[in-house]
Amino acid sequence: MRNFGWMLASRGLAAVFSLVYLAIITRSLGVSGFGKFALITGAAQMLANLLAFQTWQIIVQYGVNHMENGDETRLARLFRSAVLLDAVSAVTGIAASALILHFFAEALGMTPTLARATLIFNIIMLISLRSTPLGIMRLRDRFDFAAAADAATPTLRLIGAATVYFIHPKLQGFLIAWAIAELLTAAAHWIAIHRIGDLRLMWRKGQSIRMVFPDNPGILRYALTSNFSQSVFMTAKQVPLFLVGGLTGTAAAGAFRLAGQLSRALTTVSQMITKSAFPEIVRAVRNQGVGSLGSAIRRSMGVALVISLVLFALAIMLGKVFLETVGGEEFGMAYYSLLWLTAAGCVDLVIVAFEPSIMAAHRAHLVFLARFAAAACMIGFAILLEPIMGADGVAAAVFVNAVIQALILGLILTRLLRRRSVQPQKP
Repeated sequence: MRNFGWMLASRGLAAVFSLVYLAIITRSLGVSGFGKFALITGAAQMLANLLAFQTWQIIVQYGVNHMENGDETRLARLFRSAVLLDAVSAVTGIAASALILHFFAEALGMTPTLARATLIFNIIMLISLRSTPLGIMRLRDRFDFAAAADAATPTLRLIGAATVYFIHPKLQGFLIAWAIAELLTAAAHWIAIHRIGDLRLMWRKGQSIRMVFPDNPGILRYALTSNFSQSVFMTAKQVPLFLVGGLTGTAAAGAFRLAGQLSRALTTVSQMITKSAFPEIVRAVRNQGVGSLGSAIRRSMGVALVISLVLFALAIMLGKVFLETVGGEEFGMAYYSLLWLTAAGCVDLVIVAFEPSIMAAHRAHLVFLARFAAAACMIGFAILLEPIMGADGVAAAVFVNAVIQALILGLILTRLLRRRSVQPQKP
C-alpha cells in the first residue's frame, strides 16, 4: 500500500496534467491533426516496446534473492546485464523500426512525412529506455524516487505543450516537446539511481557479465517470455488505434485516441497496483509458495469489482461531457468507444493480481500465451465489427480481448493455486 501510494501520487499528477496538455493539443490541431499526432506517438510507443525487454521484472524477480543474501557482486552483475540488455534492445529496435517503416508505412496508412517523423520520435523513445533504473528502485523499495522520476514526464509535457501553443502550435512542435520530455525523464531516472548509490555499485562490482546465467538459473527463458508477453500486450494496446486510423480515417483515430486516453486511467490504476505489488508477491511466493496468495487475490478482486462498477457508472454519466470538454464538440462521437474501452479497463482492474502472481511463480510463458490468444481474437473481432460499427466496433474488440485474457489467466492461476498450495517457489 505504501508503494501504491507513491505511484498513485505520481500518476494522479500525471492524470491532471495530461487532461490539460491533451486539451491544448486537441484544440490546437483539431480532430484530424490530433489523429496524426496520435498515430505517430502510438506507432513510436508500439515499436519501442516491441523488442524492449522488461528488465525491471527481471531485476525484481532475481534481485530479491541476491539482496536478501547480501550478495552485492551478483546483484551488481544483474544490474549491469540489464543495462546491456536495454542497450541491445534499443539498437535492435531502431533497426527494426527503420525496416518496418520503410516497407510497411504505406500499409499502415502513413505518408512519407509521417513515417519519417515516427522514426525520429521512435529513436528518441528507444534511447530513453528506463526499465532498468525503475527495476532497481522497485527492488530497493524506493518507490518515492520512482514516483518523483515518473512525474517528470507529464510535467515536462505540460510545459512543452504550453510553450509550443504560444510559439509554434503545429504537429512538429508538439512532437519535439514530447521527445525532449522523454530524454529528460530518462535522465531523471538515472540521477535517482545515482542518489541511491547503485550506479556506483554497478560499475564497481558488476564485472564478468557471463556469470549472470549461473547466478540466476532460468533467467534467459524468463527474459524472453516476459519480453514476448510485453510485446503482445503493447501491440494489443496500440493496434486498435491503427485499425481505426487505417480503416476509418485520421479524424476517427483522433477521437478514438482521446477516448482511449480517458479510459486508460483504469488501466493505469491496474498497472500501478501490479508494479507496486510485484516485489512483495515475489517475496511471498519465494518464502511461502503460490498457495499463500489465494485469499489476497480474492480480496483484491472484490475491492476492484466495486471500484470498477463506480467508475463505469461515472463513464456512462459524464463520458460525453468529458470528451467534449477536453477535445471539443467533434470529439463527442467517441462516446460509445469510450464506454467499450472503459469496460475493458474495468476487467483489467478486477484481475489485476492475476498476472504478477503467475509471473512470480515462474510461469511467464503462460502469460505470453494468454495475451497472444486474446490479442489474436481482438484483431479478428475488430476486422469483423469495424464495417458494422466503425470505430466503436474496434473498441468492442478491445473489450473482447480483456475478457478472453481474464478467462485464460484465471484458469491458469486457479490451477497453480490448487497444485502449489503449500510448496514454496524459489528461483
